[in-house]
Amino acid sequence: MRAGPAVSVIAIAALSGVAQAQWTVANLAPASATNSVIWGQDNGSQAGSVQIAGVSRASVWNGSAATRVDLHPMVAGVTESGAYGMSGGQQVGYAVVSSVRLASVWSGSAASWVNLNPAGASLSTATSVSADVNGGQQGGYSRFGSLYHASVWSGTAASFVDLHPAGARHSYVYGVAAGRQGGSVELSSNPGPQRAALWRGTAESYVDLHPAIASDSTVLGVTTGQQVGYADIGTVNHAALWQNTAASFVDLHPVGTNRSQAWGAIAGQQVGFVQLAPLSPNHAAIWSGTAASWVDLHTFLPAEYLASEARGIWRDATYTYVSGYGILASNGQAEALLWRRPTTCCPADLNCDEGVTIDDLLAFLTGFDAGSSSVDLDDDGDPSVGTPDGGVDINDLLFFLARFETGC
Repeated sequence: MRAGPAVSVIAIAALSGVAQAQWTVANLAPASATNSVIWGQDNGSQAGSVQIAGVSRASVWNGSAATRVDLHPMVAGVTESGAYGMSGGQQVGYAVVSSVRLASVWSGSAASWVNLNPAGASLSTATSVSADVNGGQQGGYSRFGSLYHASVWSGTAASFVDLHPAGARHSYVYGVAAGRQGGSVELSSNPGPQRAALWRGTAESYVDLHPAIASDSTVLGVTTGQQVGYADIGTVNHAALWQNTAASFVDLHPVGTNRSQAWGAIAGQQVGFVQLAPLSPNHAAIWSGTAASWVDLHTFLPAEYLASEARGIWRDATYTYVSGYGILASNGQAEALLWRRPTTCCPADLNCDEGVTIDDLLAFLTGFDAGSSSVDLDDDGDPSVGTPDGGVDINDLLFFLARFETGC
């Protein structure tokens, strides 16, 4: 790990489409780690992995390097682990035990580790978790024979549900939220290209999100009412946004750039990375629903970072947090990073695009229907003061409508 300050602020204009309030960046890399990355976050905590003494170890943080908790399972034969997502106090990922990769879920400690590998599977990985369904729903994939099957669990190996559509060769889940699972399907009739996919808990519920103009596509992240990932237009990755149907596809790829992907989203904002030119390093990026809205988060990093990528986003009434990692120019090592800026948008501007529109209303109604914490705005119905109370009810609806009507 490099020496230097844990927090950096660079007060320069972002080289992107939209100016934003100033971001600060915290380095969450432990002093003993040679590599560290954050893959997901929720409610002020972050999940990822660190490499210590050559071993990848699943980890969870609470906003600073000093808060890291080692999730590496304390069982015989474990040689490697990593965490890819978290929600509501649960973390998901994998552990390699006796040379077998096993989908895994934790509840904040190494001792809480649960093996999710389904009966008959030769390996598995959990990629995402949502706490708003059945006390916790985990998504990922499992291998049966030579084929990968999109998978969903509810906390145990025995709860495994096979989402593999009829006629598919391979299928994968990379994101879950509000009872939906997003990922990709490779059709047996057209092996090779991936097609962005969405499910609602069963193989029969499979919906093809593949855009008509794309040669390949994948959902990488899911939030209430939205899916993000990429679609290959020609041969180029374009960051992509959907709202439950193929027809809803929005191309987030910034004009004049070479490549982009979106990995995480919340209430109208999306994060991922943009490659500005061929062979140039990736830059962490954030969008607000359109290609023109993108902001280059890499410009807020110290100069020693050659590249960066954003993987997760979470927002409360005070701050917006973006998690990911940066690559050091000096040695190529990855360091876990957490970007933060004040949440300056008004309560009715759910996508923080500095305007109150029908998009905000639709986002609120979708979140309200799912009981999402993103629309927990008020505890007593007083339109003059918004205080989240940990629940979503009629008071939040009344508060939002009052602010929506006034435009703020």
